[in-house]
Amino acid sequence: MTENDENLREETADTAPEVAEHDRVGELENQLAEAKQNVLYAQAEVQNVRRRAEKETQDARAYATTGFARDILSVADNLERALSAIPTDLREDAKFKGLVAGLDATGRELTSIFQRNGITRITALGETLDPNKHQAMLEVPSDAAPGTIVQEMQGGYMIKDRLLRPAMVGVAKAG
Repeated sequence: MTENDENLREETADTAPEVAEHDRVGELENQLAEAKQNVLYAQAEVQNVRRRAEKETQDARAYATTGFARDILSVADNLERALSAIPTDLREDAKFKGLVAGLDATGRELTSIFQRNGITRITALGETLDPNKHQAMLEVPSDAAPGTIVQEMQGGYMIKDRLLRPAMVGVAKAG
């Protein structure tokens, strides 16, 4: 071996640990960057799960009474039918005045309870049919514009911003 080859071998041997150490530092920096990225992803996922859980909790509180509200709507319907079935002359009769007043008070109290719980009646008559709120049951010949609600068979209700029960309606027929 020549002296030149020997010097080259010594230089390479001396620089080899630096190259290996430099590669190791680079590898560790890459692992650190990857670990930081994984931590950020994990934090974002935890935040998303927390938000989702909060939303589900809010929805559960807001709409917990939905089943009960659907059941009580039939009571409201029957009370409304009973009140509308009482003829005007019997409303003024002294014998029935107390009964009519009691039924009216019960209807007002039921409406008040609905309002306190975010249950509202859907406006139907005179409105344009909205399939998200109304269920068309029949078409009626009418002077109103086609698709206009001219008859309400059963009231519809919303609970907060969700449909509780669609209004069953009759719509104006075209031509």
